[in-house]
This record gives sequence, structure tokens and C-alpha cells, in this order.
Amino acid sequence: MPSSSSQKISQALEEAKARYITRNAKSKTLHEEATKSFPGGNTRTVLHTDPFPISMKSGKGYQLTSEDGHVYTDLTAEFTAALYGHSNPMILDAVNNVLNNVGLNVGATTPQEQLFARELCQRFDLERVRFTNSGTEANLHALAAARLFTKKRKVVVFNRGYHGGVLGFKGGMPAPNNVDPDDWIVVKYNDLDAAVKAIQSEGVAAVLMEGMQGNGSCLTASPEFLTGIQDTAAKAGVVFILDEVMTSRISASGLAGMRGIKPDLKTFGKYLGGGLAFGGLGGRADIMAAFDPRLATSIPHSGTFNNNTLVTHAGYAGLTKIYTPDVADKFFKTGELFITKLQETVEGTRLGFSGLGSILSSRFIDGDVELKDITSADDFTENEALKDLFWFEMLEQGFWVTRRGLIALILETPQSELDRFVDAVQAFVSKYSDVLVF
Repeated sequence: MPSSSSQKISQALEEAKARYITRNAKSKTLHEEATKSFPGGNTRTVLHTDPFPISMKSGKGYQLTSEDGHVYTDLTAEFTAALYGHSNPMILDAVNNVLNNVGLNVGATTPQEQLFARELCQRFDLERVRFTNSGTEANLHALAAARLFTKKRKVVVFNRGYHGGVLGFKGGMPAPNNVDPDDWIVVKYNDLDAAVKAIQSEGVAAVLMEGMQGNGSCLTASPEFLTGIQDTAAKAGVVFILDEVMTSRISASGLAGMRGIKPDLKTFGKYLGGGLAFGGLGGRADIMAAFDPRLATSIPHSGTFNNNTLVTHAGYAGLTKIYTPDVADKFFKTGELFITKLQETVEGTRLGFSGLGSILSSRFIDGDVELKDITSADDFTENEALKDLFWFEMLEQGFWVTRRGLIALILETPQSELDRFVDAVQAFVSKYSDVLVF
């Protein structure tokens, strides 16, 4: 990018930061207080933003209200988990029923957890399922089952893959806080030749992947890549684990159902708990037998809140009363139309949008890279200054989006707000056309 363009963006970014500081004085004070209790004033790294994060006061429906009094249309949706918004009446009824009639901590199995399990098995084509408290836990337990089943250790994963707080891969290597640092083989996403070679190498127990990389600009796996991995894993005796923590909401049967593949195991989380902390893993009965306590060969799988009453009631209500298969498929179409409109709006510029259905991401390409040549996050470098400027300016327009670019839709968001976001993107492109146009 020419130096004059960089200078323009730098100046615009500094001005946007100054307005941000002025508009969010209370959030700044709250952040400074938080640093006295939390390292960096934060207990969830992804929510930290410079110069300080905005503090939210409340959420209702599809909107959030900050401590500084600003109302935002929520296009973050708790990183896909808030599919039902912030006050869905049916979710509230389910939660109130638990509080008034069931109890929070019964310390026993309940009929309700069976209902929830059967719904998940039917919805996502699982022979058996186990509940956890997060997608991180789900992936950790899925890997434990795969290793027990195959008697091997190594796992093939993909650059920019994210499978939980201790299972991230960026820059072609495990993150510094990853578990089992020596057991990963990291390859490029959508590179079938490299994936096949890695899966066929000695000592591989599993291949773990997302059908769309939520932390990799929401770039999707090609159909050939998915089926190639599935076939190669089956022939090599390697367990194929599809991380559907985010993508299970994409259609009535998740990404696997939409793409017509059948992984050995799938992992879940996010919205499936009805807005509460939830995770799950399921798939083939013979692999899931690792967790059958009736068997001498089983491994422990504990968790105080695995079958907590709030989640089993709220999650079941969400799937059976709100996000039914018909609603899920209609919402997919809404999201696809939204993505198409955004792509048309930014055509020919450094700003791009990719995703599936109700989950998508923006990205700002640094350098001259053809859109058709981008199949993984390895294929381009992002312009961080433009990305930050976009975030600041979308906040000023009343849209709560993630700083990294991830966007997830809430069911009850009016079409008029989606259209308004498209208009806001168009205004941003027009304002900075001399920098954004290739």
C-alpha cells in the first residue's frame, strides 16, 4: 500500500480512537478498576480491545446497551453462541421452570437429559452422545476417545484451526498454551495433498478439523477436501473428528449434514445450551464406548455440570420450540443472502466477506491477491489498521461486531438492521475508496 494511503489510514484510525475514548468514558473507568482484580482487566482474552474494551450493561432481544448508554445491534452473538438473542421468551420459560420446579443442582441423572440427548442424536446423526461444559472440553474428550480407540497419539490439525482455549493453531504450530505440544501435525487448510500425507503418517490417531474455520476468516472447506479427508482417514484407521462447535447452527443438521459427510465423531458447543455453557461430543457407538462406565476398558469422563438442569431444559427448548429444522434452513437462506449482498457491495476492494449461512467474517487484504486464489488464511496477509478502523466505525454506526471480523446473526434481528449494516459497509467503502480499491 502506498505511503500516502497508509498515512491516511493512520490518521483516520487515530481520530476514530479519540472519538471512541470520548464516547466511552464510563467503560474506560470500569476497565481501569478491573485491572485491580484481573490481569489486564480481563478474564477472557478475546474480549480485550485497545485502548480499552466497551463494558456492556444489558442485552435484550437482538440489541445490547453499553454502560455508556449506547445501543448496538448485536452482530457478535456471543461468537455464535447467542443464536436465541438475550431474552427469548421460550428460553426464559425453560429457565424459570428449572428455578421454580426442578432445582439447580440435583446431583443425579434426570429424564430431561435423556430427552436432550435423543434430540441431539436425531438432529446430528449420532449413535451416542456425551455432554461437557464447553467446546474445549468436548474436543479434549473426543481426542481422548480417539487415542484409546486407535492406541496412537498424534493428531492432524490445520493452520488457523481453533478447537478451544488450549487447542489453537496459528502460524503452523500449536499455541504456547496448548496441551500435548509434541503430538500435533499442523498442515495447510484446504490442501488435500498435504492432509493425505499427514493422515497416512505413522502414529496418527485422529484428524481434527472445522468445516469452516471460525478463526480463519470463515473460509470453508471445499467438498473435495472434506470427502478426501473422510476417505483417507477411513482407509488409514484414523478417527475423523469434525468440530461443529460453531457450524452446527448453519443448517438443520449442521455442516456435516449439509455437505453429506459422516465423521466418526462430532463436537458441539455454543448455542446448543440455549445461551448457557454447554459442550458435547458424539458419533460412532464403538468409539463412544470409551465412556461407558459399565465396561472395564472405559475411561473416566466427569464434570459436575455436564448434565445440569438449566442446560438440559434450555437446550432442549431451543432445539424443539425455537430452532426447529425448518427455522434453521430458513435462517441459512437469510444468512446466505446477507453474505451475497455484502460481497456485491465490496467487490473489487480489499475488503471481503466469506462464510456460510448465519456465520461470516470480514477481512482486509494487504497486497494484491486475487479473491479466487484465497482458500485458506495462509493465502493472504491482513491489513490490521484497516480492520481496526472498520471496527471503530461500525461501532459508531451502532453495530457490535468482533474486532477480528467474525459476524454471527441472532434469529430475531430484523431484516432492516441487516440492510442497514450493508449500507454502513457501503458508506465505509465509499469513504475510503482510494485506499480500498485494488
